[in-house]
Amino acid sequence: MGEICCMETSQRVKTKVLVTGSNGLLGQKLTDLFLGQPNWDLLATGAGLNRHPAKEGYRYETMDITNADEVEAILQRELPDVVIHTAAMTQVDDCEFKRDECVALNVTAVEHLAQLSTKLGFHMVHVSTDFIFDGTKPMYVESDEAKPLSYYGWSKLEGEKRVIEHANSYSILRTVLVFGQVADMSRTNIVLWAHGTLKQQKSANVVTDQFRTPTLAEDLAMGCFLAAEQRAQGIFNIAGKDYMSVIELVERVAKFYGYSMDCINRVDSSTLNQPAKRPPITGLDISKAERELGYAPRSFEEGLALLGLK
Repeated sequence: MGEICCMETSQRVKTKVLVTGSNGLLGQKLTDLFLGQPNWDLLATGAGLNRHPAKEGYRYETMDITNADEVEAILQRELPDVVIHTAAMTQVDDCEFKRDECVALNVTAVEHLAQLSTKLGFHMVHVSTDFIFDGTKPMYVESDEAKPLSYYGWSKLEGEKRVIEHANSYSILRTVLVFGQVADMSRTNIVLWAHGTLKQQKSANVVTDQFRTPTLAEDLAMGCFLAAEQRAQGIFNIAGKDYMSVIELVERVAKFYGYSMDCINRVDSSTLNQPAKRPPITGLDISKAERELGYAPRSFEEGLALLGLK
């Protein structure tokens, strides 16, 4: 009898994690990460068919994050230990014109998940953004006052508020200018755009007056994992460690790959006539995440090397 008990207790029970938005860049990087974690059981969810090339070692299920009944039914059935919520409407200009859709994805769906977090007892990891700030200083810390300039920024801040109000156990991870590459991309990002533009020597305007701490998608995925593993409570900045202007980012891409900058025109952001206002300076200070989570992002050039672009 004693031997049987010992055998049963020695078997490690896997931690079940459900990821929303798993077809996105971050979502696919999370699938990669969890596939390498034998003590985790992954249920990836997203809109439409699974776009990740690997189909074994985890489960995928189509889930509309704005369909409250569908979301609750799946979560009730699965009873995950952790939900990492990456699904969002992130096209900043679209949010200005499609405000109902923006609220449905970035506010209402988040509130419902946060309520389910408390009801079903899972830890919620919610991904937010630097665009909750007005961009008047470099290296924002987690306690700085949020003053969004765009409807997108407002919606993401409202999402944060819903998590804090309704979830008992949560991590809010703020990030900035995420870049990376996966096999099936639904949209591009700043580094892939810069590489393609420079490689083909296409004429392009690049702003000189916006500053960021660009974040490698693999590093953001690791930040999500660390928060999930530790059930870290509170708000954390998960970003890159290199602070730079957008024009410097393009210059560093050019230097890394040996491309000429002759095709790039340096402009002021006021010349772009973008529908949504962007915060000019939004580096994120990651010292809290480094100290409390053990977060250790790569340098920008290490991130470029990992992309494997030619």
